[in-house]
Amino acid sequence: MQSLQFKRYSFRFKSNENKRLIFDEIRKKFMVLTPEEWVRQHVIHHLISEKKYPKLHINVEKQLLLNGTKKRYDIVVFNTDGSIHLIVECKAPNVCITQDTFDQIARYNLVTKATYLMVTNGLQHYYCQMDYQNERYIFLQDLPMYNA
Repeated sequence: MQSLQFKRYSFRFKSNENKRLIFDEIRKKFMVLTPEEWVRQHVIHHLISEKKYPKLHINVEKQLLLNGTKKRYDIVVFNTDGSIHLIVECKAPNVCITQDTFDQIARYNLVTKATYLMVTNGLQHYYCQMDYQNERYIFLQDLPMYNA
């Protein structure tokens, strides 16, 4: 798999029926190693190792209902009170981050009301904090460390 703009992490791999699989520490199972899953697993390790986000607060690939349509978010991090701290949209490295990508996460955030948003293709990362009072994004250089 392609090198990404994250630290190097140690992953568990296996093969099954000619497919390469990677172990997801949050879902506790092996997942098919697609380019997007490669990015997702790097983000998960980054959140846990570098930003000190507790594993128990991280949720991966769950369904949400948006205007009656079922959608799937990549990664959500919850606060201790159950509110959403961060929502992450992961794309494969060959997918350019465009306005459509930001529009997608913004639509998801209509439901989640996260404090922070992250969009990444593993090579480029964009972070922003929501300013709900002034209805705008504040772009950041990085995500904050987890603060319990």
